[in-house]
Formats: sequence, C-alpha cells, structure tokens
Amino acid sequence: MEKAIKKSEVLIEALPYIKRFFGKVVVIKHGGSTLADKKITKGILEDIVFMSYAGMRPVLIHGGGPNINRAMKKAGKKVKFVNGQRITDRETVHIVDKALSEVNRELAQGIKKLGGRTYGLSGRDSGLIIARKIRSDIDLGFVGEVAKVDTTLLDRLLDANIIPVVSPVGRGTDGELYNINADSSAAKIAAALKAEKIFTLTNVRGVLKNAKDPQSLFNTLRPKDVKRLIKKGIIAGGMIPKVSACLLALKGGVKKAHIVSAALPHALLLEIFTKEGIGTEIAR
Repeated sequence: MEKAIKKSEVLIEALPYIKRFFGKVVVIKHGGSTLADKKITKGILEDIVFMSYAGMRPVLIHGGGPNINRAMKKAGKKVKFVNGQRITDRETVHIVDKALSEVNRELAQGIKKLGGRTYGLSGRDSGLIIARKIRSDIDLGFVGEVAKVDTTLLDRLLDANIIPVVSPVGRGTDGELYNINADSSAAKIAAALKAEKIFTLTNVRGVLKNAKDPQSLFNTLRPKDVKRLIKKGIIAGGMIPKVSACLLALKGGVKKAHIVSAALPHALLLEIFTKEGIGTEIAR
C-alpha cells in the first residue's frame, strides 16, 4: 500500500507539468557513446514515447559518431578530425549518410516496438535542412552548417501525432550532401519549430562546477552565466559545443534548454516532470 501511495504522489507531481507542456514541441538530441548502449537508448525511447502519449510533441535528432567510425574503418578510410570537425571527402559523406541512416532506422524501429508512432528521415529529405559548406583555414570537405530549416514535413508529422526521428545530413543549394553537427542541427530545428524545450543528452549529469565531482551540478544557468563559465574554463572541452548549441536554440526563440545524462534512468521524464529536475537547465 505504501509503495502504491508513493507512486500516486509521483503521478500527481507530474500532473501540472503534463498540463503545462500538453501540445508543446520538445526536441531531444541523442548521440555519442551512449547511443551505442542499447539499454540506455531503450530508456530514452521509452521516455520519448511517454511524452507523446502525455500529449507532448517530441522530435528526436540523433548523431552516430561511433557508427560512422566503424563504417569508415570497414571501408578502409582513415578518420581525421580538425578542431573537432571530421574531414569529409565525397566518399566519406556518403559513408556518413549511410551509417546515420542505419542508426535512424534502428531508433525508429525501437520507438515502434514501444508502441509509438514514428517516421525516420534525414535532413536531406524534402528540403528539411538546407546546408552550406563551412569555410575555414583548412578545407574540411563536405562539412556543413544549417543555413535554413523547412519544417513543412515535420509539422505534418507532428500534427498527426507521429514522432520524427532525424539524422543530421543536409543538402546544399549546390545539390551536394553535407555532414552537419547533430547538436547545432537540433538547435536550429528546435528554433524553426518554435519548440518549448530542447534536451541535449550526454554522458555527464550536466554542467559541473568541478568536472571530477558529479555532485557539483549547476541546476540553472542563464546565457550570461554560460559565457562567463566558458571564459573561466569551467565549461571546457566537449561541453562547449553542447552549451553553444543550447545558446543557439535560446537565441532562436526556444524557451529553455536542458543538458542531462543519458545514463540516468528516465532522465528526460525526471527533468521535465519534476520540480527539482535532474540536469542543468539553461533559461533565457
């Protein structure tokens, strides 16, 4: 009986949040090493299906770095990075596209197995992501950034209560395919959809005061705080592109951005449906 009462209390705590976010678009970015962990990914997909059944309109954007690396190794291609960007020649961009398409298919199938309605697609489909080549001192090849997002297809899917699953490959006005960073793709898509929230899933709890202490979590930050922490070196390394994508989404009109650990069971639900949350919230 006591256990049942505690469960009912959890449901009652979630009620005002379910009401507040009913009908709202929420963008989730999932990638990195945690994407390869089937148990973690299943938990994330469960959360996304729950959101859909609770009346929210989730959109899943995914990466697939480890999958791309394996595919390149199989093809006999060397993996080269410059300033965190993958050198991508014409052959490589098609390897990237194929590897991400396989990840996309697996994620969509996972959602279907959990009873969710879903549709997997690439940013190159229906002009969803118009890309432009990134210009830098070193030619990165077919590495791009989001120039424009056409939400027509996403809007139709969301209106039909279908969960879009999107891989971050765009097509340029030159007709070429471009590999695009999944974090920035998610931020641009969230802004174009006028999303209520964007979630970035990672392998740490969120933004930490001390990288070696998982308990030193910043629960809430403002954009000015993020910029200050970057300057002080507290936010560093791989966390910089993640918070930068969050700031990009906020600048585009998204109300709140969240960085949470993919490894924590049902982290998405705990972050969105409880007062305390479980990760770092960045709010305008």
